[in-house]
Amino acid sequence: MDRAPARGRGAVTTAAPAPRARLLFVEDDAEIAAMTLEVLREVYDVTHESDGLAGRERALRDRFDVVVLDRRLPGCDGAEIVRSLRAAHITTPVLMLTALGAVSDRVDGLDAGANDYLLKPFDFDELLARLRALLRAFRAEGRRREVSDWTYLPDTRVAYGPSGARVALTATENAVLDLLSRSPDHVFSREEIAGAVFRSPDAVTSVDTYVHYVRRKTATEVIETVRGRGYRAGAAR
Repeated sequence: MDRAPARGRGAVTTAAPAPRARLLFVEDDAEIAAMTLEVLREVYDVTHESDGLAGRERALRDRFDVVVLDRRLPGCDGAEIVRSLRAAHITTPVLMLTALGAVSDRVDGLDAGANDYLLKPFDFDELLARLRALLRAFRAEGRRREVSDWTYLPDTRVAYGPSGARVALTATENAVLDLLSRSPDHVFSREEIAGAVFRSPDAVTSVDTYVHYVRRKTATEVIETVRGRGYRAGAAR
């Protein structure tokens, strides 16, 4: 029997490899799926579904780091899968594959909550590059906060609504909501917000304006008015 290597001085230890990112691939075309799976499995831990309903069930049930799905699928359209994920507050990045060249079709996918799209036929190097970019951006998002019934990501100035709608905030809108949501139990006076965001306690009119902007993009309940005192972040539901 071979002896195990000694662990004394001078022994070389090898760190365990980092776990591979988990990817859900939903594609019903057998030929495209076979070729794409061969490439994806060199980099990712891939789960493949060929039916839209099965893909949606899997995406809602299991945890994945990124999702790649076709726009047109049997059983359930790709855009509908994304809407279901966003409605469930699942913010996993989604890359949509589509053979549909019309701008309106691509817009539908992005409006549903997809993060990116790639037209068929596609180059595998570009597919892998786009996935790397999505994962970098998603990991950079870092913090998540529940504000009212919205999911707010301050690092990337994005909020997801209860129906899956994705809203991008401007730098100033984000600064206001970031300040309030960092201390959700604190009621901030207009002067406090003006000093922290606009560097001037006299800018109270600007505070009201940007609170209005945030509410208009999200919902009134995201920022609560406390009469006679100021504003606070809406309580998570």
